[in-house]
Amino acid sequence: MGASLSSLGENGSGSGGPGLGDIPESCVACVFLYLSPPEICNLARLNRAFRGAASSDAVWEAKLPSNYHHLLQLLSHPGVCESLSKKDIFAFLARRNPLDDGNKLVWVDRYAGRVCMSISAKGMAITGIDDRRYWNWVPTEESRFNVVAYLQQIWWFEVDGSVTFPFPPDIYTLSFRIHLGRFSRRLGRRISHFDHTHGWDIKPVRFELSTSDGQHASSECFLDDTPEGDANGSYKRGCWIEYKVGEFLVNESDPPTEVRFSMKQIDCTHSKGGLCVDSVSIMPSEKRRGGTLK
Repeated sequence: MGASLSSLGENGSGSGGPGLGDIPESCVACVFLYLSPPEICNLARLNRAFRGAASSDAVWEAKLPSNYHHLLQLLSHPGVCESLSKKDIFAFLARRNPLDDGNKLVWVDRYAGRVCMSISAKGMAITGIDDRRYWNWVPTEESRFNVVAYLQQIWWFEVDGSVTFPFPPDIYTLSFRIHLGRFSRRLGRRISHFDHTHGWDIKPVRFELSTSDGQHASSECFLDDTPEGDANGSYKRGCWIEYKVGEFLVNESDPPTEVRFSMKQIDCTHSKGGLCVDSVSIMPSEKRRGGTLK
């Protein structure tokens, strides 16, 4: 199969007839409009016509967000991308591009060309974050930002944040990435510690989001469901979980959309602790991939 396909790569089919190399580049480009960027890059290896079509500005402009010029202004230094082809612009936007002193990352999904964002805990307002009796910053390779906020114990638990950004028209899902317990590595093995983890099974945490055009969403969830005396019995402990807050719709990228979000458990009748807060993600809705970090 591989040998047969490679023999069709350039002019001729191996028996004197037409091959893939005889297809006009403009026709190949029309087909590429219906393929994903990784598929285009794979097919570009076939022959000269496919390589030419895979570098076409018309093909790659169709894969870029509708407001990619505005995104380039926000994410790059002036003039950096002026001489780039549309393919190179796509490659630039597909990288994790930092914003707000590195507390936010913005990128374009390399399969669908849709905008994604991640916001570090360092870019949020966390009640008591400057008091080391309650919170600590823990460096880790398990976060895109290489650091997470770890809560030892507190009575008033509140995490708030907001972002104003020219999201292209789409439906987006906002989620908090949370880990019950603290983790470390010993002799190459990942180990979770739950000595501070308590209080999350008494009252639910409330998640909320709102947008500048009046959209609202909220949800409530018990972060822990472990029976007393069974510290390792919950599937929610010792792993990263993305808790969906809700969805919001963007119809126009101008003016930029402001999104406000929060996570609260402010019932002061009991304390809670033993929780890592990593980030908030804003992704096109059907791009959710469970609790994995992409």
